[in-house]
Amino acid sequence: MDELRTGYADTSFSNGYEFTQGTGYQLPEYPFETPAELKDGRPGEHRIAIVGGGLAGLTLACALARYGVQAVLLDEDNTVGVKGASSRGICYTQKSLEIFHRLGIYERIARKGIQWSVGRTFAGHDEVYSFDLRQQSAYNLSTQPPFINIQQFYIEGYLVERIRELGGVELRWQNRVTGFEQDAAGATLSVSTPAGDYKLRAEHVIDATGSRSPFRQWAGASVTARKGDDRWCIADVRFSKHPPVERHTWIEAPFNENRAVWQHLMGDEVWRIDYQMAPNADPEEVSREEVVRERLRRQFGKDCEVEIVWVGPYAYRSECIDAMRHGRLFFMGDAAKVVSPFGARGGNTGVADADNLAWKLAAVLQGRAPASLLDSFHEERHEAAQQNVLVTNRTARFLRPADGIEKVFRTAAVGLARQYPFARQLVNTGRMAIANPYTRSSVCEKGGGQSVQNVSFLWPDGSRGVVNDLLQWADGRLLLLVFGDPGRAGLARLRDLVQAAPLRCVQVLGPNDRPGALEHVRDPEGHLQGACHVFGHAWALVRPDSYVAATGESVDAGLVQAVARAMGAHGADQ
Repeated sequence: MDELRTGYADTSFSNGYEFTQGTGYQLPEYPFETPAELKDGRPGEHRIAIVGGGLAGLTLACALARYGVQAVLLDEDNTVGVKGASSRGICYTQKSLEIFHRLGIYERIARKGIQWSVGRTFAGHDEVYSFDLRQQSAYNLSTQPPFINIQQFYIEGYLVERIRELGGVELRWQNRVTGFEQDAAGATLSVSTPAGDYKLRAEHVIDATGSRSPFRQWAGASVTARKGDDRWCIADVRFSKHPPVERHTWIEAPFNENRAVWQHLMGDEVWRIDYQMAPNADPEEVSREEVVRERLRRQFGKDCEVEIVWVGPYAYRSECIDAMRHGRLFFMGDAAKVVSPFGARGGNTGVADADNLAWKLAAVLQGRAPASLLDSFHEERHEAAQQNVLVTNRTARFLRPADGIEKVFRTAAVGLARQYPFARQLVNTGRMAIANPYTRSSVCEKGGGQSVQNVSFLWPDGSRGVVNDLLQWADGRLLLLVFGDPGRAGLARLRDLVQAAPLRCVQVLGPNDRPGALEHVRDPEGHLQGACHVFGHAWALVRPDSYVAATGESVDAGLVQAVARAMGAHGADQ
């Protein structure tokens, strides 16, 4: 391997990771294997090439493997996470957990991670705001919890394991993409490896390389960006004092010079503490071990025994690419947008990007939908990216208000919240992420664009199932849930539609209704109907990414049109 590595540089640090301290995490390492292109001496031909083996890229690869779509993933390193800076994202939303359940890795995440639902916010020593997500309607129906805290590299490792189990996607480690060109038929990537350089062709290329993506320049992609002056220092620590398993936030922490602090428990009994620094803070200085230990002593006391696992500084910024599709190239994850981590809207939106794009690529490549379906990826996920940038920027301004009206508002909101419950909603330490709705999508009807939670129902034999079971049975096709009895004529139309369209249909019954279709389930508590945002005798057309494409009441031409629209066929040549 030493001979192979000649001329292939190690992956360089970015985002201040060069200043990390601590005992570190033990990351898996994956072997380099000589690509077929170097053995054959000619460019390879692939349908899909994913560049970047982080959270978003691996989620896309795993989803494609589950749909039976072949792809190749290229990553410049030989591990998950970032060597020396592997903690990164920690907080995974219910929507992400539902996606991971569908991909087959949720149980691994649940065993290693920490579930939480209670958050408390303090100003000085006063609690000024609290919530319990399990009591909120946005979270309380799913079989997955509101959030699980776990170090990001664990999820990435589980995705690698699952991709290997499923097969069909080739993972190429230490393959660095150094060039990109595209034409009407596909794209060409130039790749450097320890064994030499090569080229490959792909019908579609997905950029999941992260916030410093070279593809932006190669494709001429424009970006709307704002660099902030808000500087923070992360400390991942184990210690002898164990705070509650809750999200604790200080707007004005007396032990951090009245600046903000976050406190979370993750896997392996490691606590993540985020300290807001002065805007002119030197990243190297604030990351020095003795400086970090003094910060921890002020918070937890001199008698607290501390092991520093990892420390790293960073500065917040926000970016949003103006178009998430450029010809044969798709941007997703941090390559498409960068947000402040308030409310867990960073890595989780990359997971949702991957889930959205995967079923559309599968439908197009497997002949179930026209290529025009792929245009809806930008429509839907760009709206989500813009919304997440907006929400996190508002939080950033609350936590570091500018002089003038912003500071006056923050001071007034905190002061009122100490005394009056109504003012506690004004305290903004991060609006917790939920699945983004799609209001601009050309493939969703007026009643669509809402996420369907992974709720439970009863199979005909009385055993319990969940929405993801039905989506897996639909196998990349649309899922039509018909609530109640559509009548004999309606059932006949449904049978004809299922024969003609990429569709699976299930009748959903109450506890005492008589079935009219072989494929039926029971929804005794109405959870499935509520999750689909319909009431009474109705139908809901659910996409493979567990979003409602359309709803209606009658089995008629409107349903046929909704199916066509959901697959991108409206106005397209058939």
